[in-house]
Amino acid sequence: MAELTFTNKDPKGLKVEAVVLGVDSVDSTPTIVGPANVDLKAFNDLNLKALGVSAKADSVSRVPAPAGYGAAAVVLVGLGENHSGREEQLRRAAGSAARTLTDVASAAFALPAEEETEVLAIAEGAQFGAYAYRTYRTGEAATSGTPVGSVQVVTPLAGQAAVKKGLARTQVITQAVHGTRDLVNAAPNDLFPAAFADIAKTAAKGTGVKVTVLDEKALTAGGYGGLLGVGKGSTRGPRLVKVTYSPSKAKRKIALVGKGITFDSGGISIKPAAGMEEMKSDMAGAAAVLHTVLAAAKLGLNVSVTGYLCLAENMPSGSATRPSDVITIRGGKTVEVLNTDAEGRLVLADGLVTAVEDGADTILDIATLTGAQMMALGNRVSAVMGSDGTVSDVLDAAQNAGESFWAMPLPEELRPTLDSQVADLANMGQRWGGMLVAAHFLKEFTDGRPWAHLDIAGPAYNSGGAYGYTAKGGTGHGVRTMLKFLENAS
Repeated sequence: MAELTFTNKDPKGLKVEAVVLGVDSVDSTPTIVGPANVDLKAFNDLNLKALGVSAKADSVSRVPAPAGYGAAAVVLVGLGENHSGREEQLRRAAGSAARTLTDVASAAFALPAEEETEVLAIAEGAQFGAYAYRTYRTGEAATSGTPVGSVQVVTPLAGQAAVKKGLARTQVITQAVHGTRDLVNAAPNDLFPAAFADIAKTAAKGTGVKVTVLDEKALTAGGYGGLLGVGKGSTRGPRLVKVTYSPSKAKRKIALVGKGITFDSGGISIKPAAGMEEMKSDMAGAAAVLHTVLAAAKLGLNVSVTGYLCLAENMPSGSATRPSDVITIRGGKTVEVLNTDAEGRLVLADGLVTAVEDGADTILDIATLTGAQMMALGNRVSAVMGSDGTVSDVLDAAQNAGESFWAMPLPEELRPTLDSQVADLANMGQRWGGMLVAAHFLKEFTDGRPWAHLDIAGPAYNSGGAYGYTAKGGTGHGVRTMLKFLENAS
């Protein structure tokens, strides 16, 4: 993670390798912009159009620094259109610039920010963009493309108390997002349920977070049929990991339930080979939950929160659950399994029932649950469904955090399509509106508690090119929204 500081000094005199400035469109002309304390006269003679400099989002150009600058280069990044709010506009621009600053020791980010929240957004974007996953690379490939080592954010507000306080929060959020990305990017032969549980225990040391792991024996004794049913086909058994942060004066008790399918082959209802390699990311919800709880503890939030990591590997074998098998979820409700590739809702059901039993007053679940989410909203906007008040709170948190979520309905007429002739309900309903049908299934296990279901199937893993502060691979999506939700509740 890049070292982060704030400064009110003119970037001319800073001992950095590169200075980042913004490019905005003024009367359809690209124009260099920066904070109020930065003199931009040295750039007046630059013909930006001739240099190919653009104000479009993700446009990054590098030019030699003018005379008088200590840096060797100036990076010009397009601010793009302000569709998602000023903070997110700056966050994405800073991330775009940071992604290009590989093998650079230091950089100063002098983007135009007038408010403390905008300054902190720049800091977040720069750190989110300064990410690379190199765990499995060897030789020169292990070190080439190293993210920028230190970041200075140039702002006349550097001395403000809110900015100084925000520095610690920004670093905690960055650790949480990067930690989530690392887990999603890990190879599934290394990140299986038991290994994930061990990582959670190690990560929680010294944070005040309590970790409890239920292995196969404990799951069997407790009647966790969803986890056991999904994990039956694998030689590496399931786990339910509870991570709990419980400050003494907390008035709220919130549960975060995360889908953690460490690899999803589809089971007997096996997936097509094309794209299956991306199914290592089917544990992104559990990864986001783990790091959200750890971040809440590091920030000392006054809210009790327990994360439930519902971990299993969904594999086909002679011992795997078959289509038409009936399993019993924790608490006794029976489910006819019509499709073993609709497995996420089964492990989440066990987690939701446990959260209710543990007395949660509000429940969020987060999962890479349905392909229908991507059909409806694409791969950059997540869906949220559930209780009206909780959904509204999630949307408010997402907007503030800079993540894209959209509210979806739960039409009553879809629920009967989950009815089964042989069990309490089936794990599949009608095809149309599959994302909404899946949410109806989950609702059956919430006991009427305030609840929201976050389907992050598309945004959790970026299989295309990098953009803004989002790298290729795991994105860490959902962490910022859930953490802001907890901050608002504390």
